[in-house]
Amino acid sequence: MILKTLAIAVVLFIVYIVFFKKNREKNIVKKKDIKYEDEMVECPTCQTYISTKESVLSNGKYYCSKDCLKNK
Repeated sequence: MILKTLAIAVVLFIVYIVFFKKNREKNIVKKKDIKYEDEMVECPTCQTYISTKESVLSNGKYYCSKDCLKNK
């Protein structure tokens, strides 16, 4: 009786691993593939971090304001 119960438990565990474990791993990979459209960069003049959307781009460098761009 104990061997039958153990055998059923092992079979159920194997079925769980085969069918359900892969689905969880796929969902985790999908969450890691999310890319953010905004990035934080450092101003080369004052070393503060700013969003690329709010920054001033000049010669491939991101500045936090026009004042920092003038003082480079």
